[in-house]
Amino acid sequence: MNQPPPTGGPPSPRSKTEILDAPLHTFGFELDELSPHKVSGHLLITPKCCQPFDVLHRGVSAVIAEALGSIGSHIASGFRRVAGIHLSISHLDSARVGDFIIAEATPVNVAKSIQVWEVNISKCDPSNSEIKTLISSSRVTCFCNLPVPENAKDAGQNLKKFSKL
Repeated sequence: MNQPPPTGGPPSPRSKTEILDAPLHTFGFELDELSPHKVSGHLLITPKCCQPFDVLHRGVSAVIAEALGSIGSHIASGFRRVAGIHLSISHLDSARVGDFIIAEATPVNVAKSIQVWEVNISKCDPSNSEIKTLISSSRVTCFCNLPVPENAKDAGQNLKKFSKL
């Protein structure tokens, strides 16, 4: 729901994630690295993205995987339109309210018309951020090299602003 900015001050700037992927932004996910070789981001687990048992909803993990794999495919294809055609995800562990998770997508195969990206989501140990537990592993397959429709031309332009090419 859009609300007007507080009176007396300028509107806050939109985040990279809000500009590039509204569904991810809705539950608090933040994009970090964007390149043809890796797409990553993070999320502090809140009740907004959990099932009634205070654990991360598995559908949220699927949305993260699909988004990161699609963004990576879009960048790696030279900002051509892509369409996700297959998602396979294994949920290996849970994350609870208050946990901090990171997601990393890397290409398995980048070809002209089909790309496959692996997306791993891990939770970080609160006492040592170097210790991570894999909570889901997925493969995202995208059909690539589609023409970008006129009404979506700004999608690639926005992504180029934040990508490391």
